[in-house]
Amino acid sequence: MALRGLAGSGPGSRGPLDEAVAADKEREAAAVVVAGATPEDDEEDEGRSRGLLRWDGFSAWLHCVCVVGFDLELGQAVEVIYPQHSKLTDKEKTNICYLSFPDSNSGCLGDTQFCFRFRQSSGRRVSLHCLLDQFDKDLPVYLKKDPAYFYGYVYFRQVRDKSLKRGYFQKSLVLISKLPYIHFFHTVLKQIAPEYFEKNEPYLEAACNDVDRWPAPVPGKTLYLPIMGIVMKVRIPTCHDKPGTTQIVQLTQQGDAHISVILPTVHEVDLFRCFCPVFLHSQMLWELVLLGEPLVVMAPSPSESSETVLALVNCISPLKYFSDFRPYFTIHDSEFKEYTTRTQAPPSVILGVTNPFFAKTLQHWPHIIRIGDLKPAGEIPKQVKVKKLKNLKTLDSKPGVYTSYKPYLNRDEDIIKQLQKGIQQKRPSEAQSVILRRYFLELTQSFIIPLERYVASLMPLQKSISPWKSPPQLRQFLPEEFMKTLEKTGPQLTSRIKGDWIGLYRHFLKSPNFDGWFKTRRKEMTQKLEALHLEALCEEDLLLWTQKHTEVETVDLVLKLKNKLLQADREHLPVKPDTVEKLRTHIDAIILALPEDLQGILLKTSMT
Repeated sequence: MALRGLAGSGPGSRGPLDEAVAADKEREAAAVVVAGATPEDDEEDEGRSRGLLRWDGFSAWLHCVCVVGFDLELGQAVEVIYPQHSKLTDKEKTNICYLSFPDSNSGCLGDTQFCFRFRQSSGRRVSLHCLLDQFDKDLPVYLKKDPAYFYGYVYFRQVRDKSLKRGYFQKSLVLISKLPYIHFFHTVLKQIAPEYFEKNEPYLEAACNDVDRWPAPVPGKTLYLPIMGIVMKVRIPTCHDKPGTTQIVQLTQQGDAHISVILPTVHEVDLFRCFCPVFLHSQMLWELVLLGEPLVVMAPSPSESSETVLALVNCISPLKYFSDFRPYFTIHDSEFKEYTTRTQAPPSVILGVTNPFFAKTLQHWPHIIRIGDLKPAGEIPKQVKVKKLKNLKTLDSKPGVYTSYKPYLNRDEDIIKQLQKGIQQKRPSEAQSVILRRYFLELTQSFIIPLERYVASLMPLQKSISPWKSPPQLRQFLPEEFMKTLEKTGPQLTSRIKGDWIGLYRHFLKSPNFDGWFKTRRKEMTQKLEALHLEALCEEDLLLWTQKHTEVETVDLVLKLKNKLLQADREHLPVKPDTVEKLRTHIDAIILALPEDLQGILLKTSMT
């Protein structure tokens, strides 16, 4: 039953607002067919008490949807949370309230879209949807869910309205999700938010019912996602995709005639538009992000601050940025004091801010990027210079990169010429982004390949794996030993950029990004050793072994083998399916060879 819920079966019993959308049966039927359910599923589920199961399809994508409005007495307030059973703590609601509106100084008239990220309250109960964590293992590391954070995707509308006391209509529709699919959720909001502001809650419930019918977000599959009369075609990347390639889903089949929106990416932002004001310093900013240096982006609006922060985090892809980052951060954030205190060094975090107050509060930070309004594609803002931090006084300071950081690597003039030529020739922003993304990818890969090669050498030889001993340990990572490997197999083999690569590696080895990367690699390699150990066990004649050992030793072996199977399942070990089946056959054969009373006990333990 749980699996049916995950697959996005019919919607079942409806909420109290459903009568208002009941007339829209035609759209609903079309959506059901595309999503892979049938009207019969609807009838079958009607009246059934489904509890959380009712929302399994929805929860695979979203935690909840919030509407944040402005109350003259209360200020910003959450007006609606949907589905109603969604759990948010008071602290989380407060953060959502303040992060869903631009700062008053931004003056964002009309419609604005942006993204924020906030910490989950501690002690939150893990929901049933840990079932969906199995999809996480096939995602690239930079797209995996972070269990400690939520993303908020905002569509904010501010228009003059004389009928309201305040003189303005101000409201945000906010999608709260664990998934960092920035481009995807911004596209969803672009489709549904304008209509929601016209039609209100019945429309919102209908949209959520559509999401609940969506298939699960399985990496590598082409998904057809219907919402409010349109169908989106998307593909979530997998860890097996070649880095730097976008699996663009083309309109190739005749059956695609009903597709309204095709997304070539679920997560990427317009890289060149964000880096355009500072592209002369792209390489230096790549170094600062790689090293996990404290960085603040001061921008005129939340959309520019969030896009720029996300572009920075994205620039070291396929490496994951392991420190905290806040695409939009306000003085009301629950972490404000923690991040602005002067009693200790600034933490490893990238903050995006718009309030002029931060120019004063964060003066002690070592690296500050001040950007003006992001220009539309085709326009080139005046290139900002690197300036001394003491020159930064207010948010009205001129755009620039304020830092005393000296880059380790020499500037690559080729990429600058290439991008400048593109601007002169009015090359589209998408094409400029492709060039810049490829450049960052080559830079990151040149840097990481020597580390990958060295870490692979820490793996024990396969012949040292014995089925009758615990799996061997990985050798220790020794920084100096690694540095010696760089003479022959360093980044000079793949990169034309000169400079102090050794200094950059020494700094990186002390950073949170190295720590996170190495822990991930060590876990993967340890799991590989466990899988190889399991395979070695399967190749043994275990029944013959039991004939030479006591019953107590045989029972002990059965229990250990069962634990191995549980571990393989729980930790998603990279084991071939036939290996697992072979081991089950071995266990059954050993149990059947034991006396009946022992067989009964061991078969019972296999049931539990």
